[in-house]
Amino acid sequence: MQRYDFLEKLIHEIFLGNKFVNKSLFEVEKFLFLKKKKISKNFHIFISGLPRSGTTILLNFIYSTKEFASLKYSNMPFLLSPNFSNIINKKKISKFKRLQDDGIYYDLESPEAFDEFFFSENKEFVKDELLNYLSLILKSQNKNKYISKNNLNYKRISFIKSILPNSLFLIPIRHPLHHAYSLLNQHLNFSRLQKNDRFIMKYMKYLSHNEFGLSHKPWNNPVNHKNPNDMNYWLEQWYLFYEKILKNSKYKKNCSFIIYEKLSNKNYLKNLLKKLNLNSDKNLNLKIFKNKNKNKNKIKFEYNKYIFKKSLKIYKKLSQI
Repeated sequence: MQRYDFLEKLIHEIFLGNKFVNKSLFEVEKFLFLKKKKISKNFHIFISGLPRSGTTILLNFIYSTKEFASLKYSNMPFLLSPNFSNIINKKKISKFKRLQDDGIYYDLESPEAFDEFFFSENKEFVKDELLNYLSLILKSQNKNKYISKNNLNYKRISFIKSILPNSLFLIPIRHPLHHAYSLLNQHLNFSRLQKNDRFIMKYMKYLSHNEFGLSHKPWNNPVNHKNPNDMNYWLEQWYLFYEKILKNSKYKKNCSFIIYEKLSNKNYLKNLLKKLNLNSDKNLNLKIFKNKNKNKNKIKFEYNKYIFKKSLKIYKKLSQI
């Protein structure tokens, strides 16, 4: 988004900021491209959970098998019209480093978490049009299976399962202290970026990406720690988030917890591929899963030992599911 010139920013504001225009294009897209195919029983993957837990790198890895379709940067800003955007967006760009500065690069063909733009519509529209929307995405890439990375879809597991019963939900989990530290750093990072460039905040709001920065919204109401510039705020959010998931039995069926710290283990990755019924013999780049906890002994903020201890118990329990 920082690479956009004035005209590109204006086009994004017009189309992302006006859902009537996008929904109108969606109706045109259905008329031109929608062919009724039975996709409800297909195997689809939904990656969901707290950000900074390996969700993007999981998405990139599974998408690299070339067995799944996903929304891509090339679909911007026509997020409800994937086939139309394929025709319009022929621009080529080199790879850019993400604003998160986490070593992940992207280009127009990279998958990304854009389907919240659809899910943020009213419930009746989402229920009526989900299969149509996914069918259009699948058609745009000539695939039969969909993969999504959406940090808010954990709230919709029952709903999505009711429509796509054979779907699998991957919920990454990361060591609470390292995770909270990473969340805090990204919040401070995006707060600085948004102060210097207001379009970044607008862009994130349009996509319902309120995870970090000046427009941050908590996943759960804070109890004792309400300052997002404080390490304990993020540690408490970690605890509240995963405690709720652990207690809720609906997360156990059709769900698989992915341990962030094990993603650098080749055997763990091969077992994951088997679980996903994917060919582990393909020439996949397993090196993209580098251990991100190199600085685990360099946490610079004070933290509440009691919250950490409770969080660690949950982490260990979920690691055994």
